Amino acid sequence: AQGVCDSCWLCDLGGNPLPLWDEGIWSGDDSWSAILAPLSVELHSCDAFVVVSPEWHGMAPAGLKNFFLMWTAGGELAHKPALIVTVSSADGGSYPIAELRMSSYKNSRICYLPEHLIIRYVDKVFNTDPAQNNQSAQEYFEQRLAYCLALLGEYALAFRSIRASEKASLETYTSGM
Repeated sequence: AQGVCDSCWLCDLGGNPLPLWDEGIWSGDDSWSAILAPLSVELHSCDAFVVVSPEWHGMAPAGLKNFFLMWTAGGELAHKPALIVTVSSADGGSYPIAELRMSSYKNSRICYLPEHLIIRYVDKVFNTDPAQNNQSAQEYFEQRLAYCLALLGEYALAFRSIRASEKASLETYTSGM
């Protein structure tokens, strides 16, 4: 696909949570450097992101919000497109999208697509055993996901030129407004 989104790297915060943010990140604390340096390399290598968030009591999980606090000064997420996917065991899933769009982009400068995906009744789709899936929902989500991922790939290509232009300066304006 034109050398973009050809491989996938997974950062699972559920199975590998990050410590809570503290000001040691800004002061170059060695313990933070040891934790964040390998992640920074991986994030820098990414052309685009898919941010998958469960809905916990109508909110994005604290660990995901904490993740976005880590990536500001280094530009790991900056000016890169991202697709938000939320999952809910019932009719929910919209609040984490609003929450992520409202606050997680400010200093990280991640650029969310205008498209997103809400997978409701997640236990009825994408199961290994097709008999456990709601067939019509499965077909819809497979098609919608394919559409969103193809669009994300196009955004990734376009955003490469934005980053290469050097018009976006993290040094001039270190924090989002």
